[in-house]
Amino acid sequence: MKIFLVGFMGAGKSVIGRRLAQTMNLTFYDLDSEIETQYHMTISSIFKKFDETCFRKLERQTLLSFCEKDDFVMSCGGGTPCFFDNMEQINAFGTSIYIKLPAEELVGRIANSVKKRPLTEEKSEIELAAYIKATLLIREPFYAKSKIIIDASMLDKDDLVEKIRMAVLQSKL
Repeated sequence: MKIFLVGFMGAGKSVIGRRLAQTMNLTFYDLDSEIETQYHMTISSIFKKFDETCFRKLERQTLLSFCEKDDFVMSCGGGTPCFFDNMEQINAFGTSIYIKLPAEELVGRIANSVKKRPLTEEKSEIELAAYIKATLLIREPFYAKSKIIIDASMLDKDDLVEKIRMAVLQSKL
């Protein structure tokens, strides 16, 4: 079983992915962490030293390297499904799940996050809100190609993990 969690940054893909993997007795991978390990650089460093185009190529190579693996949950980067034919590959490899949240909730999560994100770290809260709304509008059609879409608003982490687990099991019937 291969499960790919997609959605905007701040949607909780990594936190939920770890919990889901543990619940389902699968291995958890965070695509960004895998890139950092493989290329010995942080995502921010890759963006600063090279550019987003370079990062997206490394991201795709790393994603495709998982086609031979099995029994895992992977948290994909927020932009992963939106470049090349990554979303089609994700759907061909396994089960894609879109963790969907409204822009307003994402703004609050990202603005209050300790984690610095290369595409948002220099933005004021007003700029952040505008960026998220505009980017979500562009990315939504890619996320919507997911096999399973979960509205995560108003769900705590445990309820979200259980809702995803049940949706995955039902999709396998």
